[in-house]
Amino acid sequence: MDADFWLKRWEEDATGFHLNRVMPLLTKYWATLAVPDAARVLVPLCGKSLDMIWLASQGYQVLGVELAPKAVEQFFNEHGLHPTQHDSLMGRHYVAGNIEIICGDIFDVDAATLSTCRGIYDRAALVALPPDMRSRYVQHVYGNLHDGFGGLLLTLEYDQSLMAGPPFSVPGSEIEAQFAGLAASSKIAEMNIIDKEPMFRERGLNALLSAAWALRRLP
Repeated sequence: MDADFWLKRWEEDATGFHLNRVMPLLTKYWATLAVPDAARVLVPLCGKSLDMIWLASQGYQVLGVELAPKAVEQFFNEHGLHPTQHDSLMGRHYVAGNIEIICGDIFDVDAATLSTCRGIYDRAALVALPPDMRSRYVQHVYGNLHDGFGGLLLTLEYDQSLMAGPPFSVPGSEIEAQFAGLAASSKIAEMNIIDKEPMFRERGLNALLSAAWALRRLP
């Protein structure tokens, strides 16, 4: 998937992936990760997710990264926030209170910035990437996070031959392989959500597994 694909989705308001509420799996499992109070938490490919508001309300310093300027502008406008702005080699930075969003490519976020993040919440990034990009993404992002980071990763699993992504199917075997030697991964929840996702049934699926993974940097 190239940048133009996602920019076009936002420009055409084809954003069915946006959730108009805080993700229940986040509120249920985040505390189990023991991310330190007031730590910086990375939200890659954040869109205008309400989950960033929730994380900020818990006292965390939120760092979102989003390619589409429209998504970033809508996020701040919809919450009545008036961010300051500045540019860097990573993109344009929008900062309001304890929320910062870098409008740019996640692969342009440097190692020094990633290393300041003690937590990561990945709902929409890994599943948005095709197989040939996922390994690069995991090594760049997770490989550069703060030592001892805690993370919540949400994935989907389905018969990829029945539907083209995104979102892509990322099976548990791939999670274990991708994070081997990098982070301990533990599946903490799994459920078949096809009855709650009629659009996916219309696209040919009869099963859609949603999984939550707890991640921790290996010592």
